[in-house]
Amino acid sequence: MKKIIRIGHSPDPDDAFMFYGLAKKHISINGNEIADVILDIQTLNEKALNLELDITAISAAVYPLVRKDYWILSCGASVGRNYGPILVAKKNFDHSDLKGKKIAVPGLNTTAYLLLKIFFKDFKPVPMDFKEIIPSVLKDEVDLGLVIHEGQLNFSSYGLEKCVDLGKFWFEKFNLPIPLGLDVVKKNLGLEMAKKIKEALYQSIQYAMENESQALEYALEFGRGISKESAKKFVGMYVNEDTLDLGNDGSLALEKLFSLGYESGFFKEKVLPEII
Repeated sequence: MKKIIRIGHSPDPDDAFMFYGLAKKHISINGNEIADVILDIQTLNEKALNLELDITAISAAVYPLVRKDYWILSCGASVGRNYGPILVAKKNFDHSDLKGKKIAVPGLNTTAYLLLKIFFKDFKPVPMDFKEIIPSVLKDEVDLGLVIHEGQLNFSSYGLEKCVDLGKFWFEKFNLPIPLGLDVVKKNLGLEMAKKIKEALYQSIQYAMENESQALEYALEFGRGISKESAKKFVGMYVNEDTLDLGNDGSLALEKLFSLGYESGFFKEKVLPEII
């Protein structure tokens, strides 16, 4: 019997690009009907916490909170190697200057904020929509901003300076990539169906890579005023070989992230990733 599989992804260019094959029905999940749920990542995180979606993109930092109900898929992760969320400001701050500083962050459940908590102490987080971070820095409402998505590409066009790239900082310390976003699948679907979903997502990513121009056009349908050139650059950063397979490096990186998150007080218990 066919069922409706609810798939959540964000309108971020990398997410939309990965799900292009499934969304446009070039790829199917064992003949089942697919219902797209396209929402911002914070809302998807909340829906995962409420067990509302069969498969969804989430922030890697949310996985320990949903691990009892979801498996991590070995494909579909947004992974940076030697780059990631960037701390920006009107003037450059040394790392030792962050104590007491007000830092705009794109939500308290984001992997970007988790990395900031792991590496720096005693700053004052100011959570806001990621689109408001650069304007907030420019208006001196905060001292620094933690930019993600297209903000990583265009902050300098606003006259802002890079203080530290947290993905680069992570890579220099641990020689590992940083998985920022993950795709997870509900355990109650059963392992057999979960593996079929994983294979379909893998095929969808491959299909998008092979039909890049069309997949980018699909990703751009969701707006945000990103140029095709910027979207292509961003997708190239976060849809890569690590996206097709997290592999040993990705698994080790998640173990390290969750361990350091526990040590920093971000998580209440130690967690190991369950990847299928």
